[in-house]
Amino acid sequence: MAKFDEMAFYDQKELTNVSYKPPATPWMDTPTQFRPGSYIYPGKAKHLKYLDLPNARDWEITEEDWKLQDNWKQIILEGMADRLQRFRSFKLFMDICVRCGACADKCHFFIGGGDPKNMPVLRAELLRSIYRKNFTAMGKVLGKIAGGRPLTIDVIKEWFYYFFQCTECRRCSVFCPYGIDTAEITMMGRELLGLLGIYVNWIIEPAANCFRTGNHLGIQPHTMRDIFDDFSSDLEDITGVSIEVPFNKKGADILFVTPSGDFFAEPGIYTAMGYCLFFHELGLNYTWSTYASEGGNFGLFTSNEVMKRLNSKIYAEAERLGVKYIIGGECGHMWRVLNQYMDTMNGPADFLQTPVNPITGTVFENAKSTKMIHIMEFMADLIHNGKMPPLDKSRNDNVTVTFHDSCNPARGMGILEEPRYVLREVCNNFVEMPDNTIREQTFCCGGGAGLGTDENMEMRLRGGMPRGAAVKHVQDEHGVNRLACICAIDRATLHTVCEYWAHGVEVCGITELVANAMICKGEKKREMNMRFQPLPGAEEQTEGEA
Repeated sequence: MAKFDEMAFYDQKELTNVSYKPPATPWMDTPTQFRPGSYIYPGKAKHLKYLDLPNARDWEITEEDWKLQDNWKQIILEGMADRLQRFRSFKLFMDICVRCGACADKCHFFIGGGDPKNMPVLRAELLRSIYRKNFTAMGKVLGKIAGGRPLTIDVIKEWFYYFFQCTECRRCSVFCPYGIDTAEITMMGRELLGLLGIYVNWIIEPAANCFRTGNHLGIQPHTMRDIFDDFSSDLEDITGVSIEVPFNKKGADILFVTPSGDFFAEPGIYTAMGYCLFFHELGLNYTWSTYASEGGNFGLFTSNEVMKRLNSKIYAEAERLGVKYIIGGECGHMWRVLNQYMDTMNGPADFLQTPVNPITGTVFENAKSTKMIHIMEFMADLIHNGKMPPLDKSRNDNVTVTFHDSCNPARGMGILEEPRYVLREVCNNFVEMPDNTIREQTFCCGGGAGLGTDENMEMRLRGGMPRGAAVKHVQDEHGVNRLACICAIDRATLHTVCEYWAHGVEVCGITELVANAMICKGEKKREMNMRFQPLPGAEEQTEGEA
């Protein structure tokens, strides 16, 4: 019998029977109901201790006592006061919302679940109500009439429940007439909870692993080498080309950094194999690092300080190895951090050079400060200047592909056209999803911001419903059988979304499709793609020869 952390436990008819009727009681008086499948297990003490975070202890969400500090109210209010003073955006977002409701129906969790507290405007009120009560004259005098409420343990539990039902995707901010970034409100809420030692384990364990070994999974350097030796062997079997992957190479021109999900599990490993083949074919003087072996930054989902610490390791390694600049792979939150926070946290990276494509001569002026470019920018530049290795699009004719704009590279960085440009060059069959589900308005995978763990399965399926519906639409209308994206978390969580809402659609990275299409120098007759599946036509030819 299926359990709450398995897809089979949830009936599609029940999940799609969403009621948007307001609750019988006002939102401040509506209790939070924790149910299995809708929350994530708490962070373990050992991971908090490793990161030197406060109030490290083992506790359970289902227990009445969450083992908070005796002065927890003082800690929260002092923490809020400190952040209101340090972060102008936080103060602004607390003050300027007029509760117009333009964002109300834009959150995938509200669309998929109907809980009013998952409307971005109301999720922000969970925090704003404490701000009003304690930091505004009207709230101190009039309390609830002015939208304020006292800080209680039930408020803390409510914060935990709903701030970890927000993927920080920022879709709501696209529609806000005042430009309020609800994701930053969620980030502040989570950071305040962190002062009490309240984290979820699926975020804090990868953060601790990354700080310790350089990647979320805790993979040691020798294991990384073994993994990439296997990739090289597989690539030689597929292409006949012998590849040696460089690690920790001092004096290389380029440091390449990608999320560990790319070299740990399917389907990410096919993207990682694609990177190796692509860089080898270009003959770039580049290196991977066993220290900065993680592009992903779970600090974005934890606190500004942890985000800063994890981002700094990439630049520390770039300086140690003496590279000129950095190329980043298909990652989501790595690019949100780099594009929006790098300069004020760790930069500018003046010890590096402004990236220049050594093959085309293009100077990437957009990266003058961060000294880091996206692999899609690099590939698009090669194609635009006619310097891409020869491509045979027909090798991907077994797929009809659509593209999921990953929230952080798309809304957070503006990488919208480059992935599509590359996809059209390597695939004959490319179909867009409906306009209001892509580009700046893209729907989230439903498991970003550290929510993609199995014990949170109900919320993952509910949050993934809007994206799943868009994929199902192009599957039915155009025969789409492949969903491409440029984010490791998306590749992991969208597998579940597609399996449940659009069965038969597989997920992949774009670089995997590039590697399939690329005609390499000295390659043998290609019969298999990166997944060891027959290339279109190869299967029939083999049967005919037999």
